[in-house]
Amino acid sequence: MANRKNYTPATAAIDVEAAFKLLEGRWKLVILFHLFGGQVQRFSDLERLIPGITQKMLAQQLRRLEADGIVTRTVYHQVPPKVDYRLTDWGQALCPALDAILTWAEHREDFP
Repeated sequence: MANRKNYTPATAAIDVEAAFKLLEGRWKLVILFHLFGGQVQRFSDLERLIPGITQKMLAQQLRRLEADGIVTRTVYHQVPPKVDYRLTDWGQALCPALDAILTWAEHREDFP
């Protein structure tokens, strides 16, 4: 692993904001939670698991997550074609951070 950067308050804020931008959007976190723990999902599985998402939006979000190195897409050359999605190791490493955010939020009395 590379040496950790030395942050100032300003550079830390900038980099945290950049990290959050990787996850922004209505559906990205929902998709990620369906893939945590080594889950492998086909497009149709994700579509079924996430009520309300359109095919277009699911495809866009998966493409963005793939481009950002969080999700990997595997195409199986068979008939009918099969494509599945899973988290990269870097994407899976996000799980403890999101769990820590949930734990932090639960300390607020009026948290849903």
